[in-house]
Amino acid sequence: MENYGKIIAPGTIRFERLLPGPIERVWAYLTDSEKRGKWLASGEMDLKVGGKVHLHFFHADLSSHQETLPEKYKSYEHGSSFTGTVIRCTPPTLLTFTWGDGSEVTFELQKQGEKVLLVLTHRHLENIKARIGVASGWHTHLGILVARLEGNEPEGFWSVHSQIEKEYTQLLTEL
Repeated sequence: MENYGKIIAPGTIRFERLLPGPIERVWAYLTDSEKRGKWLASGEMDLKVGGKVHLHFFHADLSSHQETLPEKYKSYEHGSSFTGTVIRCTPPTLLTFTWGDGSEVTFELQKQGEKVLLVLTHRHLENIKARIGVASGWHTHLGILVARLEGNEPEGFWSVHSQIEKEYTQLLTEL
């Protein structure tokens, strides 16, 4: 399975990752603030249609590796937050909510033997800058999720993100 996100429709990118199960464990890493805070962002989720999703990003806490924040992301030095709204929720297989910029994220989980296939789809990315930012962010965050679920210490967020952002800039501007 290739790790790069794929543009599947205008303004829509999809990622797939095969993760260690069981499905309930993966669901917890998507929905429980403490577990989600180890790979993406902490914050409470009201897991019902219309419920609020509070995400508080602090990338320095995603790994024990100390690293310098890239100059273009200095505004994230003390973290960032936003609130979205749950659109669909069917535990433990489906969660869709709005993202801070008005876009939309869907997580779908499917059992595959002892593993769980995670399909992440991010929709309504209206310009190339948003697609590159979202693609490189999700790619990096999903790598941290895989490491956490496998019991490994992830690499530092910004060092991975800086490299993968260059790759997505090339991939997505060639389309």
